Amino acid sequence: MSHQIHIRVGEVQLRAELNDSDTAKSIHNALPIAAAANRWGEEIYFEIPVDEPLTAEASENVHVGELGYWPPGKAFCIFFGPTPASTGDAPRAASPVNRIGRVLDDVRVLADVPHGAEVRLERA
Repeated sequence: MSHQIHIRVGEVQLRAELNDSDTAKSIHNALPIAAAANRWGEEIYFEIPVDEPLTAEASENVHVGELGYWPPGKAFCIFFGPTPASTGDAPRAASPVNRIGRVLDDVRVLADVPHGAEVRLERA
């Protein structure tokens, strides 16, 4: 069963859904989480208190609105457009990420989030 979460950054609130993967379940169990946003092109990522290995399904190729977990940095990633690793309009992670879910609302509102802004992940 998937779990709904809220992603809050300042006045912005997005609804998201975590999938049924072990990584997503570990993240859901660790909620709530607050951290400072890092920007990498049109990706926001931040370290979370979850330590999960890279899965066999992990990939650098992700979609706009997709959520990922990057094991090398223990980071939660929100993809909303091209990153420095992209070759076109689609986001591309720096290295493989575990796919953990997707944002249900318009993720493009994150384009205005500055580096260092507080991001909160909460159970819905």
